[in-house]
Amino acid sequence: MNNNLSSAHVGIILEEQTQLTLDDLCAACCVQTEIIIELVEEGVLIPSGGKPPQWYFSGMHIRRAKTALNLQRDLGVNIAGVALALQLLDEIKTLRAQLNKLQSKDDL
Repeated sequence: MNNNLSSAHVGIILEEQTQLTLDDLCAACCVQTEIIIELVEEGVLIPSGGKPPQWYFSGMHIRRAKTALNLQRDLGVNIAGVALALQLLDEIKTLRAQLNKLQSKDDL
């Protein structure tokens, strides 16, 4: 029997189509509901649905929430600072994509 299988990592890929409730997201991030609600109120996370019991998040929200929580925990950044940092990271990502697109056009 191959023992390499026992040491393999098993995971689930969460796509944008994945629907997570507020409780699901809290469990995935190991935080209380109030923390996720703060992230929503600050605009860090934008769920679909009206009020917290009706909120749904995509799998991508897990990564964004964990990044926000890491900024708070590791760097002591307040929630407004987290929102700004994530906005700037999003802008950098967009600019890099535009630059790569321009560079690929130049290669033609």
